[in-house]
Amino acid sequence: MKMVFYAIAAAMIAVALAVLLLPLVRQGRRSGRSRGVFVLTLAIALVLPLAAGWLYLEVGTPVAINGAATQTGMPLTMQQAVSQLRAHLAEKPDDLQAWTLLAQTSAMLHNTDDARDAYEHILKLDPNNVDAMVGWAEADAMLKSDHVIGDRAVALLKHAVQLQPDSQRGLWLLGTSEFQQGNYSGAAATWRLLAPQLEPGSEVAKAVAEQISQADARAGGAPAEAASTHAAAATTQEAALQVQVSLASDLKAKLAPGDTLFIFARPVSGPPMPLAVTRLEANQLPTKVTLTDAMAMTPALKLSSVAQVFVGARISHSGQPIAQPGDLEGNAGIVDVARKTPVAILIDKVH
Repeated sequence: MKMVFYAIAAAMIAVALAVLLLPLVRQGRRSGRSRGVFVLTLAIALVLPLAAGWLYLEVGTPVAINGAATQTGMPLTMQQAVSQLRAHLAEKPDDLQAWTLLAQTSAMLHNTDDARDAYEHILKLDPNNVDAMVGWAEADAMLKSDHVIGDRAVALLKHAVQLQPDSQRGLWLLGTSEFQQGNYSGAAATWRLLAPQLEPGSEVAKAVAEQISQADARAGGAPAEAASTHAAAATTQEAALQVQVSLASDLKAKLAPGDTLFIFARPVSGPPMPLAVTRLEANQLPTKVTLTDAMAMTPALKLSSVAQVFVGARISHSGQPIAQPGDLEGNAGIVDVARKTPVAILIDKVH
């Protein structure tokens, strides 16, 4: 299921990049250092549409961008371009466009902490920047193991929606925060402001309508815990992916006491927030689990809402769900949610 803010982000970022491209292209013609900014802009302009317009490509770091070159003719990787962008910001810390580009790029590269930091800089320069408020709120939630939208994020989302009442991403996230807090009537009311802006009959509109129905049902008197248990029991039957995970023999020496194993399924084209995820002790490998809708991070993002998912596993040395250098990972690629046979994953790479 392509939820509201996934689809909307594509259009928002396309517009933002259109604004960024011209001045940064001009900078790229003036100096070698700014050429890194120029190449990075082109890379993002090409990569984002191919990734359905959202900020995340895969769980991991993209490889070098083919065709992008420095003045020496050698390929310039995305990470090198980011380094040059940071060097540019070190000299010009008030460059709002460059901070915006860094925020979007960091999110795309799954560097959520850096993305939040960049959005923080944008808000210092432009406190009423709606995109930065929404971006900061989302990045902050993604950095938490439970993905709960915190107090400051809620305040930013409320301010963003006040400034821009038709902010679809802002409305979606604000409604999600209300749902997380058990304010189901408030969530339904917020999402009802979003619903008229969506194309009638579209998957996004249907998904929002479903969430409004769920919020209404919970607000109608059924205890939240009982409703949640009933929904989990029902949806567990709707979608269940069996996943078998093992660790490559040449990586077993890198396994450390206390390491955490995350096994997850996420949308093929979407954000990193899993549709289903489970957390285990890494010393349980090899292991077999069943991913279900009951393992969703939020009711809006669940396994049964899509036809295909990207299934992966990661051994985290830090215990955090966000990938860190040195983490061990592997994936089964894209699989059908309706698949009945086990999905095999071999953890065979170092992040």
